[in-house]
Amino acid sequence: MKTHHAYDLISSESALRQYCAELALAPVIGFDTEFVSEDTYRPQLCLVQVAAAGRLVVIDPLAVRDLTPFWQAVSTPEHSTIVHAGREELLFCLAATGQRPHDLFDLQIAAGLAGYEYPAGYGSLMNRLLGEKLNKGETRTDWRRRPLSVQQLEYAVNDVRYLEPMRDQLRSRLEVLGRAAWMRDEMADWQNDVEASMTRDRWRRMSGSSGLSARGLAIVRELWLWREEEAQRRNQPTRRVLRDDLILELAKRRSADPQQMRAIRGMERGDLVRAMPRISAAIAQALALSEDHLPRAPIRNVSDQFAVLGQFVSSALGSICRAANLAPSIVGTASDVRDLLAYRLGVAGSDQMDPPSLAVGWRAEVVGHVIDDLLAGKLTIRIRDPLADEPLSFEPA
Repeated sequence: MKTHHAYDLISSESALRQYCAELALAPVIGFDTEFVSEDTYRPQLCLVQVAAAGRLVVIDPLAVRDLTPFWQAVSTPEHSTIVHAGREELLFCLAATGQRPHDLFDLQIAAGLAGYEYPAGYGSLMNRLLGEKLNKGETRTDWRRRPLSVQQLEYAVNDVRYLEPMRDQLRSRLEVLGRAAWMRDEMADWQNDVEASMTRDRWRRMSGSSGLSARGLAIVRELWLWREEEAQRRNQPTRRVLRDDLILELAKRRSADPQQMRAIRGMERGDLVRAMPRISAAIAQALALSEDHLPRAPIRNVSDQFAVLGQFVSSALGSICRAANLAPSIVGTASDVRDLLAYRLGVAGSDQMDPPSLAVGWRAEVVGHVIDDLLAGKLTIRIRDPLADEPLSFEPA
């Protein structure tokens, strides 16, 4: 274990085991990772920075191949865990142990619930809460290269140096606002969503697919599944195997004919030509599905009335959130508003939906009930002061 200024660098398995024995006794573990995702199917973990029990540590995964002891320490009970924008950190832990980091607190989520911007960058949040400025000199570092300089390591360790004091400030503010329970619920829901995203229908998130027919969606699904398998086999990012826009174009054309597929600009690439039989087979499988085995198309209502209502209520969402001292982007999007409207107004197919996010939990308490009252005519929106920061007011009808 080699010392650099105020942190320790761990580059051997024996040093990691020794450190993790100490880490198991820490009441708070703050950690961050540096990874590169440009060239591999899954992000390549290149560095782990840890702040715990008054000690700063940097672990080198390129020297210590098995980080299981660290992930086990993070997921073991009897401590709280702090991250910032920790989706990848959660996924690394799940992949290694099948368990989540124990009692996870994400600063970015907490900031949104506490009325700060969302998503807030680490540097801007640190400056807002602590008055400290983050050195951005290594933001373009290739963390795979060795050796890392002292400047690079110090930059990396600064990403965890202030996690605990920032957590303390945000937690105190949430308690003052009466939102500690919201934070617990949001962290549980967020982790559920991240974990479920690795197994459920991720293909549905492909941008541009919402306007496709059920048959087109079946083609998207089959091509997406083929691409995932191929990307994993090659250990390449999925976009290098087959771009999203090409999947969508193939779904729109609904043809398994290789000659027609090769006529699409972008499909003439050598590896795609070689993969054409498998791409054609995936499309043919989707085309052969019976109607009752097609994926359900999303609910769509394109009536002028519904579109105008959705725009109106979406515009009001920001005012509702700011009046409640919440970052609008953590509460919901225009799509979430449309889902709530469809659910409340009984749009065809909405009876098969799960309750939308704005209809449950703290979001319903803050936003959903207000929108319900607007729809019922119990509330009206008035322009109180056109030049005010919040020009709209919500008043009893």
